[in-house]
Amino acid sequence: MSWPEAIAFCALMLTVIVAAGIWLDAHSTKLKNRTKELELQVRMAEAKAGQTSDAEAARLEERVRVLERIATDRSPDLAAQIEQLRDLHEIDGRTVKENAR
Repeated sequence: MSWPEAIAFCALMLTVIVAAGIWLDAHSTKLKNRTKELELQVRMAEAKAGQTSDAEAARLEERVRVLERIATDRSPDLAAQIEQLRDLHEIDGRTVKENAR
């Protein structure tokens, strides 16, 4: 191998090493960005799940208030209020089934 061939070979190897370094850096950055994207998606899913449970907790809290009022109320229209709750429960059941579709 002559001196010009050796220099050309070293230049080629240096170019390959630099190109590989640039590619690896770009790939590493891409993986970091993908990891952050997945973390954000998980956080968004957790936030949506938290909002759903808060809404459900508020709905249940309202129902408990109504039941407490009915249980402590001594008026004769207690049966009518219970029937209203049953109707409300049927409506809630239908709404949940329709939303599931």
